[in-house]
Amino acid sequence: MTSFHAAIVHPDQSVTYCGRVEQDHVDQARAIAELDASPRFLREPENQPGSVFVLREDGDLDWYEPVDAEPFLVHAPDTESPVGQGGLNADDLPGADELPRGVSGTVWISGAIRLGDGSIGGAMDTPGNPPRVTHHSTESPAGGKYLESVGSYLIRVAAEPQLIYCPVTDRVGQFGPLNQSGRALRNDGSRRTNREGRVNIQIEVLGYAKSPWTTGWDPAKKPGWQKILAAARSWGVPDVFPAGPPAKYPGPGKSRSRSVWQGKGGHFSHGDVPGNDHGDPGAISTTKVLYKATTTPPTKPPTSKPKVSVAHLVAAAKKDVPAADGHTTYPTEVRIVENALVAEGLLSKAYADGSFGSKTVTAYAAWQRSKAGGSYTGAAADGIPGLASLQKLAARHNFTATN
Repeated sequence: MTSFHAAIVHPDQSVTYCGRVEQDHVDQARAIAELDASPRFLREPENQPGSVFVLREDGDLDWYEPVDAEPFLVHAPDTESPVGQGGLNADDLPGADELPRGVSGTVWISGAIRLGDGSIGGAMDTPGNPPRVTHHSTESPAGGKYLESVGSYLIRVAAEPQLIYCPVTDRVGQFGPLNQSGRALRNDGSRRTNREGRVNIQIEVLGYAKSPWTTGWDPAKKPGWQKILAAARSWGVPDVFPAGPPAKYPGPGKSRSRSVWQGKGGHFSHGDVPGNDHGDPGAISTTKVLYKATTTPPTKPPTSKPKVSVAHLVAAAKKDVPAADGHTTYPTEVRIVENALVAEGLLSKAYADGSFGSKTVTAYAAWQRSKAGGSYTGAAADGIPGLASLQKLAARHNFTATN
């Protein structure tokens, strides 16, 4: 029967060693994690045969490792020669503090939770190729503090992306600088897919490929996700999915085009990357993923049109004409009509004084004869406003005629 070292990895990456346990203890932990109602979830990594990890909602990670397991180096030295760079050494490529020429972008996202010691991959192999984002799903639940427990698991199995995101809590975690490679992709033969492009910002999102995490999720209310998008855009990552929308999972998937992957910038799913066989993150909404805030120009409050009463104008004409020059009865309303007559070329501006005098009567009579449809002749064009003629004048000069 296999014996295991048992330990708890805490969110700050400190480890509490709990001693040795036997196979039956691990089997019991596995059985609990497999219950439908259990808040614990099992992970058995391919690169550490025999090891068992249990994700916990409180952020801790239970870790069982066979006592006779081969030592696993979580962070191997970055000594491999970069691919496609004509034999350059790793020292010749830009590091975390030296950006590619002509390029600057966000290296650490403000407010992101730091996970691990900031050491993940290394310099990019093909910094002259277009920048990209690669989307993954963790195949684990979201919410709670699963971000920390999943983050600890990814560190322990040496499969960290640069970023991890919880769509329920909108929390962002960051493992390492965005201008260095992640470690969540398999190589495509000798070509290191993690190191493809100017940047290859990999994002693990808490959720399951079979139930796309964008369902019921509103990016407009998620400032954490908006920070991720802003960081990607700062590196010039285009808001496109060059290989098309991520495929539904489970399903037949789609072809993993090397020419598109190597030659196009933008957003890719794990299911698009050559040399890999995963189908995550499932059919997430590309519209939501590439959210852009829209700014609505401020609308001007509607302004109410001034009102002019026919009865007031008639009263003004009857009182102002026989009175001394400059006499006014309803000057505000009269001035509105006089300004309209000035605009029509029927009254001199000098007489737009709020007094419905003889000059205004003559001008209004001209309006009745020639401007108001030509339907007023003889005694009907007497210069005293009626509702029909005033309504026509009001329609042309933005006021309202009333009885």
